[in-house]
Amino acid sequence: MGILGATGTVGQRLVAMLEGHPQLVVTAVAASDRSQGKTFGEACVWRLPGNVPSALRALQVRPPEPPLDCDIVLSSLPADTAGPVEAQFAAAGYPVISNSSSHRMDDDVPLLIPEVNAGHLAMIARRSGRGFIVTNPNCSTIMIALALAPLQSRFGVEAGVVTTMQAISGAGYPGVASLDITDNVVPYIASEEEKIERETLKILGRVDGGGARGRPAEFPLSELGLHTAPLCPILVRDEPDRPQPRLDRDAGGGMSITIGRIARDRVLSHRFVALSHNTIRGAAGAAILNAELLAAEGYLSGMINEQ
Repeated sequence: MGILGATGTVGQRLVAMLEGHPQLVVTAVAASDRSQGKTFGEACVWRLPGNVPSALRALQVRPPEPPLDCDIVLSSLPADTAGPVEAQFAAAGYPVISNSSSHRMDDDVPLLIPEVNAGHLAMIARRSGRGFIVTNPNCSTIMIALALAPLQSRFGVEAGVVTTMQAISGAGYPGVASLDITDNVVPYIASEEEKIERETLKILGRVDGGGARGRPAEFPLSELGLHTAPLCPILVRDEPDRPQPRLDRDAGGGMSITIGRIARDRVLSHRFVALSHNTIRGAAGAAILNAELLAAEGYLSGMINEQ
């Protein structure tokens, strides 16, 4: 694996989660101009618990452009630079799994949550050559779509009203200045609401000749035994004070969402609260799980150790 934007918040999560992975090994890291030419240990201001994985400490940071010493690219680049860079890697023959918003709404790019719409991998066949792009959704969209998918499949969902309460990391790093966030919440994240509305509709759609529309695909993900997949992606709690970030964000290794306070609603039919880990299920873990699904379904055949 090669990681684009490896020194950033999500890039560091990717590095940490891939340490000791049974299939995927980080062999290349790439980042902005100020980091290039340095070792990863020198360039990366590590902000997660523990230390920089020893195997990556001496790895030289490369420019985010092909060729890169890897078979598969994981991108955590900022949206303003990711679009052309990811397209360049795909054109050069690399499978690209992206956490960026740049290509999420492209007609021939799956916007993928394996538990919900694995059938959307059929979009990849529309691209010529070996390279392609697969994206994971916005961090809030992933949680919303996971919660809505079984309801849509069983009963149909006509409408929904969503309010998000973001972790500070939702605004990126360095995020919101301390004097602005003290006694406050993150007041605004650009395009967040629009992304949630557009992306949820695409995810819950069916792949056909005109794009992704209709009902969500059914997919028994647990049978594939994917390394990063939680045993139970949706956990429901009965306690009136759950979910709570401190107690529930790490459920399923950070890959499960927790739902609580399910009740009838006077405006719509029902209401509930859902919580997920912003940088694991909402970003790095989602991208790694997509890579594992691609491997299990044969899209990375010959590129990785499939034992």
